[in-house]
Amino acid sequence: MKFMIQRLTGLLALAMLGYPLAASAQDAKIGFVDREKALFSTEAGKKARDELQAKLKAAQAQLAPLADKQKTLAGEIEAKKFVLAPEALMNIRAQLAEVQNQLENKGKELEGQLKIDQVRLVSPLEEKLKTAIEAVGKEQGYSLILERNVPQLIYYSREQHDITDAVVARFNAAK
Repeated sequence: MKFMIQRLTGLLALAMLGYPLAASAQDAKIGFVDREKALFSTEAGKKARDELQAKLKAAQAQLAPLADKQKTLAGEIEAKKFVLAPEALMNIRAQLAEVQNQLENKGKELEGQLKIDQVRLVSPLEEKLKTAIEAVGKEQGYSLILERNVPQLIYYSREQHDITDAVVARFNAAK
């Protein structure tokens, strides 16, 4: 359902934008930009990506001891389930459940922090990228610039109309 709504919205937007362009089709110039590629190809985008990857590795390092403990307890239960007294087995299962809860909670906490960091690092770059896209569009005389990687909307575009590299150059030059 969401896919259909997005597709219909996109087609309606294109139709509305295309109507004035149809009157002067020879003047219409449509470009495409791979926003994500452009963003992470810039110098600032590469720094943000590297910082996010470092934070992800740090988060994984924080979760590793709990995951190891979970694996150890699960292995202990499996190996000793026929030889342990029921109370001892129940105690190990309780420890395993506690470790699983800790792992889940810590994972959610770290995931939330990573999302906050991503917004903090990427949002300012998104605004600057939008400005660069608009500048390239005006300089090169584009009537319309679309996001290349929107599968609900664009199925094909010619490479010669891809302005991603020009946008990256403009973004880096703007500093």
